[in-house]
Amino acid sequence: MCDEETVRDAEAAYRQGRLSRREFGRGLSATALAAMLPAAAGAADVEAGDVTVPMPDGEMDAFLARPATGRHPGVILWPDIKGIRPAFRLMGKRLAASGYTVVVVNPYYRTHRGELISEGESFRDPVVRERLMPHARSLSPDTCVADGGALIEYLDAHPSVDVTRPIGVMGYCMTGSYTIRLAAAYPGRVGAGASFHGGGLATDAEDSPHRLAPGLRAGFLVAIAENDDAKEPDAKRHLREAFDAADVEAEIEVYAGTLHGWCPPDSDVYNEAQAERAWERLLALFERELA
Repeated sequence: MCDEETVRDAEAAYRQGRLSRREFGRGLSATALAAMLPAAAGAADVEAGDVTVPMPDGEMDAFLARPATGRHPGVILWPDIKGIRPAFRLMGKRLAASGYTVVVVNPYYRTHRGELISEGESFRDPVVRERLMPHARSLSPDTCVADGGALIEYLDAHPSVDVTRPIGVMGYCMTGSYTIRLAAAYPGRVGAGASFHGGGLATDAEDSPHRLAPGLRAGFLVAIAENDDAKEPDAKRHLREAFDAADVEAEIEVYAGTLHGWCPPDSDVYNEAQAERAWERLLALFERELA
């Protein structure tokens, strides 16, 4: 989970020379971000645009990306604490080019439409954190499951979704836990979950996501930041034990040299090599579980 300790880790990495000034002050335009992301081999033509999704508490402004023709597995893409923005729209389009119908979520639709941060703004800025945190605190396990159910219904009704194939769920930072919660709530529909530097996956709380493992029927990818693992070294073990006991196929790995938030290309701590490796593992998971 993003917090002030996460910010301190990033600043320490910069001072130690592990992040360049360009990386640490990453204020990239959508065009620059698009240029950073490699095209998928044999990429499909993609159609994409803003959509409105009926939700339990109103309407969500979301983004849909899909191959121009055919029916494909649906995927729900939850962004990190900074919410929907160009980097995640581009990631949705990139995944669509690999053959998936992807809805990129605005998790804060109850409290804000559109983007909460502007180009060049960073979570390191206390003003930005102060702006984001009330929206993040408005979410809960209950809103996750309720919203996830509505998103599944939306995808299943979309003509570009193959409803005979399972749905994938992916989440970053605070929404990494959503992948487990949704897979447990909809075991007959969610076939794959991928968490990238997800927070709170295995805690002492009674409602900790790892305790939901017995209800899972999905395969999983859990990509852990090195500094997150240093702070909670037992979390991966508890998660592995829970998944193994429930016979859940899961790839759980600490990605060496990474800081919390290393996957989105607009992140201050973006690690291109490790983000690309995590993306390759995501495609392998979806190829296996959503086929």
